[in-house]
Amino acid sequence: MTTRMSAQPSTASAGAAPSGRRKDRFHRGAGRWLVLAVVGLFALFMISPFLLMVINAFKSPADYSGGSPLSLPQEIYTDGLAYFWQRVNFPVKLWNSVWTSALVAVAGALLSLLNAYAIGVGRVRGRAWIVAVLMIANMLPQEGLIYPLFTMAQRVGLTDNPWSIVIIFTVIQSAFGTYLLASVLGTFPRALLEAAELDGASRWQILWKVVYPIVRPTLSVLMIFFFIWTWNEFFMPLVMLTSNDNQTVPIALSSLQGDRMLDVPTLNAGALVSLIPTFLFFLFFQRTLTRGVTAGAVK
Repeated sequence: MTTRMSAQPSTASAGAAPSGRRKDRFHRGAGRWLVLAVVGLFALFMISPFLLMVINAFKSPADYSGGSPLSLPQEIYTDGLAYFWQRVNFPVKLWNSVWTSALVAVAGALLSLLNAYAIGVGRVRGRAWIVAVLMIANMLPQEGLIYPLFTMAQRVGLTDNPWSIVIIFTVIQSAFGTYLLASVLGTFPRALLEAAELDGASRWQILWKVVYPIVRPTLSVLMIFFFIWTWNEFFMPLVMLTSNDNQTVPIALSSLQGDRMLDVPTLNAGALVSLIPTFLFFLFFQRTLTRGVTAGAVK
């Protein structure tokens, strides 16, 4: 009898616990909805420039001049997209941006890994000063580097050559990548490296069979950033690439703006077309970016 009496309160308390949690969750619902509303408003504020670009990209010049930038188009006008595509020879500009950005992403990540392996794992002398110099190099504005870089490109025969952009941005991006990876590899477990050396592994084998599998998520994130950063570069390609066949997408957009005339609908149409490749690239590698960030946080 006593056993039954003692079992009943425990059963009642067990049944009351879920209802208590549900009640607590219900009371916290108002705060959650408030946070969700604030986040939604902030997201709408962030995407508002994109929405304005889409609205004005499908307006005719007469529709844009007769209304306001916030008004909806009276009809879907696609001649601006066709005009931009033909005027700037967009397929050529797109290909130039794609292959230069892809090469910089791969070469910059590879150079960052080799440099960081020598600094963080190899323990070269003066590694603190090397990392400090790389950090300072990331802070230098491109306006201060353009004259010596342009002079060197002229002397080696890379004037108006996309390979000059690839070489320059590979070095610039790898400075940031080396600074980031060197700090990561500086805390690499020495016992793991010593175990690989005792097994007869060379330094090259240690790099590709021990170090690379661990830092591969970080390298993936660096490659994505290097690609997007190089794609969005404007000033350096504008100076280095003078001919129409070698220019990139950001330069093509700037050609739509004149001193006394600006075709806003065509400019918005060009910006929309130029945004689509990078948007698709980000969507395709979004899972890779998320995994790289979370893997680096866990490790």
